[in-house]
Amino acid sequence: MSAPATSPTRIHLITGSCAALGGGFMHLLHVPLAWMIGAMVATAALSWSRPVAMPGWARPAGLVFLGLALGITFSGPVLAAVMGALPVMLLGGVLAILSGLVVARLFTRLAGTDGQTAFFCSVPGGVIVMAMLAQEARASVATVTLAQTMRVLVVVLTFPPLLGWLAPHGDYGDFTAARAATWWPGLLAMAAAGLLLAWPLRRLGIANPWMLGPCALGILLAASGHLPSGVPVPLVDAAQVAMGATLGTRLTRSFLLASHRLAVAALISSAVLSLLLTVLAVGIGALAGLPMAAMILGMAPGGMPEMALTAKALELGVPLVLGFHLTRTVLCNLLVGRIHTLAARFGLLG
Repeated sequence: MSAPATSPTRIHLITGSCAALGGGFMHLLHVPLAWMIGAMVATAALSWSRPVAMPGWARPAGLVFLGLALGITFSGPVLAAVMGALPVMLLGGVLAILSGLVVARLFTRLAGTDGQTAFFCSVPGGVIVMAMLAQEARASVATVTLAQTMRVLVVVLTFPPLLGWLAPHGDYGDFTAARAATWWPGLLAMAAAGLLLAWPLRRLGIANPWMLGPCALGILLAASGHLPSGVPVPLVDAAQVAMGATLGTRLTRSFLLASHRLAVAALISSAVLSLLLTVLAVGIGALAGLPMAAMILGMAPGGMPEMALTAKALELGVPLVLGFHLTRTVLCNLLVGRIHTLAARFGLLG
């Protein structure tokens, strides 16, 4: 007897196949970040006519290999160059958080939410991080999750093509390491060790543990000169498909139509925030003498995995871009709650 049409396995196979085909089509068109964008668009289109879902392990597995691929770009000299840019990364992270505070007032007017919820909807701190902080502050977690997801989608669909086609590309020699050859036993050992590092981070409630654990391992091995293997491009492409498909499964008809006003507010405020942070990135980059395109991507209000993938796909100084987003993630955990308290006290949330 054949499996029912709605069985989870069948849904996973259809969704994954559609996502891979969408990514392959975009790759043939030479679209920047093709595998992720194509998978996301194809999955979202499929979701309007039938159930879609990805296996629960797909995104974590993709993030493990993505984390390794990003971490191994930090050779000793590259790590030193990134640490030299730490003051600029700290400044960029603080300005990004404060920019969210400014955009929150626009979001309040457009969406009709309270100022507290608008604040957590507008700060570019990642979907998981901002949802957790919103819950602690007793803001609307559902509203924050939707708005933050829409922001990531806006950035993923706009920044890769704009940077790939329009942005000036600088000299990334200080932030570029030689590519390592693939040795499968070493790669599998790295993946297993990365998983072991990810588990305690997950238990501690750290956002993106599946990426951060392997990434830390990759940095340690690359910077110390003991890197056993590189990560082949097809695995990074597969990670893009898993991430894109997972994002696409969220874009169901009910998700996009049930909160029309909120979705429109998220789109508009995300565009304004992107423009504001781009202007700040250009100014800071010019003063600091850092590559302009990497600065724009480093300050972009997208999620850390998505922006790091974009940097890798476009070869825009991956360690520098990742350094900016890691710094922002840490600052969001340390500062967003305090800034929210101060803003509420002084009536800055409307």
